[in-house]
Formats: sequence, C-alpha cells, structure tokens
Amino acid sequence: MSDQTPDSSNVSTAESTGLAVESHDPAVPAAYSAFMRTGWDDHDVDLPLQAGADRAAERRARLAAMFPGERLVLPGGGYKVRANDTDYRFRVDTAHVYFTGNQTSDAVLVIDDGEAVLYARPRSGRENDEFFRDRQYGQLWVGKRPSLRELSTSLGLPVRHIDELPAALAGSGKTRVHRGVSAEVDREVSGDATLDGDFARVISEMRLIKDDWEIEQLQEACDITALGFGDSVAEWNRVLEFGERWIEGTFFRRARAMGNDIGYDSIVGGGSHATTLHWIDNDGPITPGTMVLLDMGVEGRGLYTADVTRTLPVDGRYTPLQRDLYELVLQAQNAGIAACRPGLAFAAPHDAAMSVLAHGLESMGLLPVSAEEALDPDSKVYSRWTLHGTSHMLGLDVHDCGQAAPEAYKFATLEPGMVLTVEPGLYFQDDDLLVPEELRGIGIRIEDDLVVTDDEPRNLSASLPRAADDVEAWMERERR
Repeated sequence: MSDQTPDSSNVSTAESTGLAVESHDPAVPAAYSAFMRTGWDDHDVDLPLQAGADRAAERRARLAAMFPGERLVLPGGGYKVRANDTDYRFRVDTAHVYFTGNQTSDAVLVIDDGEAVLYARPRSGRENDEFFRDRQYGQLWVGKRPSLRELSTSLGLPVRHIDELPAALAGSGKTRVHRGVSAEVDREVSGDATLDGDFARVISEMRLIKDDWEIEQLQEACDITALGFGDSVAEWNRVLEFGERWIEGTFFRRARAMGNDIGYDSIVGGGSHATTLHWIDNDGPITPGTMVLLDMGVEGRGLYTADVTRTLPVDGRYTPLQRDLYELVLQAQNAGIAACRPGLAFAAPHDAAMSVLAHGLESMGLLPVSAEEALDPDSKVYSRWTLHGTSHMLGLDVHDCGQAAPEAYKFATLEPGMVLTVEPGLYFQDDDLLVPEELRGIGIRIEDDLVVTDDEPRNLSASLPRAADDVEAWMERERR
C-alpha cells in the first residue's frame, strides 16, 4: 500500500476545507482538484416507495397528535469512532427509523405543529472536493448516498438539506428532543428534562404493540436466525477445531448475507462459559463431553431483530445428567410460554418459569429452604442459579421499548401484538461450592420469541427444535 506525506503547499487541511481527511493522504494540487470536478454523470434515479413507508407516516401522525402545537425532534445519529480514524458501521437510531424508515446517517426528523420534514445529508456534489477526498461522506470513499429527491421519493416524506436544520430549530415554541442520539442536536436545542423524558417515554411505549408488518419483519429475522444456527452445526468439525470463534463467524456470515447484521453480539458459550450470561469474547474451545450455549439473533434489513438461544450437546447427544437439567429448563420455558396470554401480567411468564425451576432445585436438594419459601419475594434464594428475568420486549431493539414507563411495561398486562422473549436458564458456576461437583460449570438457557395473540401465543422461532430428542435429531441431520 503506497503512502505519501502531503505537501503543505499543495493540499488543503481538514481545518481549512471541512473535509474528513488524514495527514497521510496524498497531496491534491489545484490542477488535480479542478480536473476531478469535471466530466461526471450525476443524476437521480426513480426509487419506489419503500416497504413500511405508509406505516411510518401513520406513526408520525399519531405522534404529532399526542403533542399538538409542539416541535418534535428525532435525530438518526452519526458515525461512532472505533479506533483512531476508523468508524463502526453505521446503524441508525431506533426511534428515528421507526418514524421515518430512513437508514442514512446524520439525518434529523422534525415534526413542527404536525408537519414532518426530514433534514438529511445528501450525496456529495461535484462543486468541491468532498466526493473524492472526504473519508466519511465522500462517494469515492464510502459509496453513493441518495439525493434529497431520492430520499423523499423512497420515504414518502419531505426532505431538505441538513444545512437548513438550524433555522428549523430556531425560534420560540415548546420543543421536545430525543436526547443522546446526536451531540450536535443536543447542543442546538436547550434541554428540558421533563419534556424530553416524557417524549422518550412516549416514543418507546408506541413500539410496545407491533403491527402485522412488524411481526412479518420479526418472523423473517427469526427464520434467518434458524438458518444461521443450522449453518453452525453443519460445520461442526470446524467448530471442534477452532472453537467458539467459528460459530460466531459462521452465524455472522448468514446474518450479513440475508439480513442487515447481527442484532447484538453473539453469545457462544462453550462449557463453563455458558454460565456467564453475556459471554461475548467467544474465544474458547468447544470441548467434547460438554454443552455449548448459543444466544444469537439476526437483524433483518428493516432492522427488526430476533433473539434465540439453544444449548447444544457438543457430542450430538446429551448425557443423562445434561438431559435431566435440559428437560427441567424446557419444562420451565413451556410454563413461561403458556403464560404469554392477553390479560396476564408481563411478569406471568417469569413467575411461571421460576416456579418450575425453584421446585426442580428443591428436588435436587440445593435450596436451603422449601421451594415455596424460596419463591417468596422477600427470599428469592433460588435466583442464585437462575440469575435473570425470563422475558423482555423485542423489536427494533433486542431489548425493545426500554424507556417505557414501568406501569406500561414491567408492571403492565400483556396485550395482543406484544412480542417478548421467554428465556429461563440454569447456571451452576464452576466455583460454586454449594452444588455437587458434577453440576459445576454447566449453563443451560432456552429462548424463543413469542407474539401475544387473542388466543395461543405464536412462537416466531418454532422452526428451531427445542425438545432434547428433536435437538439431537436436528444436529444429526445438519451435520450429515
């Protein structure tokens, strides 16, 4: 790779041009700059209205009706530094994409007294050096961004240049901002903790009930996720050779090929790593005789994500002890799934699953008190081996609707259209002296994605086997 130190007499610095350039970039003489600005065919294309645009318009209308006469500001966010001059791949803010469908960086949605306008950064023109010199936005560096007209046509939304945003945010009037997404917007508009906090709550609670289109997006993400699990098992010889890293990479390949990305860092916990709830180092071996816990989810191209966990026997067959423990967790999950019904409390799946696990731990002689005493909210000693809640909402975020008020989420009742996980687990740490030695280092979790309906819950991830016999048969088929 060739490199050239710029000649300060021939190159404009980032400070003087506003371009995202580096000190090691080659010199750009005036003749080169002038020549680069000529002879290009830069034209718009006619883009169709993207899927879901009508739903986004309905959401904007509902949001505006909740805050009549107010200005509402929802930034999409920008790039985040990974190391020095390299950024992470951009992923737009969840609330912004929910109300716009836009996935380009640096855009801001402004709804002012019911009128919605997207302020966006279009692709580079040819009147300056940005298109061939700017490392962050230049077309020849990072690809072609849509024009303002192309964005407007595809989103079904008026779009103006981002340079017009300050004027749109100026002036009096009650303004609410979705904070913490764009430092520039946060600086531009003075904050009001009460107004902004209430705004964050509302836009989070609006996502609690998914419409049919959103559920289709989640179903697609779950279907691709199941394929990714199958890919991992199909390459089991490589898994045994390279360990957790191979599964992580194999699943990521499927996520990128058919979706947008992974919805969260994959958890590949071989052996005792399965007892670490968010094990994402994924650098350990996959050892015969043990199990491996796989908690992985594909984020679809509409940015809705799956969240699925299976605990697999490395040898393809559970040992008698592994099977007994697995069946206990499965029984707990089945109880939790059965409690995903409208009118029941959000906590009902957790309570049902924990009751099964607590009684199972009692039968194993592990609890210092009876199961009923352990289940008392003032005790919960069983939690030493269960650790976490059984459910969370799922959607555009893997832990969706996180800023909803407790009475609308944690302490609410389930309604048709809610999508939540059911994921009980048992975790025996390898240094836990209160359990028999043969249990130490075993972690088991089973997780599926459930839609609450008017009747039986719908399991979006049902294509991936759960029962022990089915898991073993599936592994044999995939490996073959």
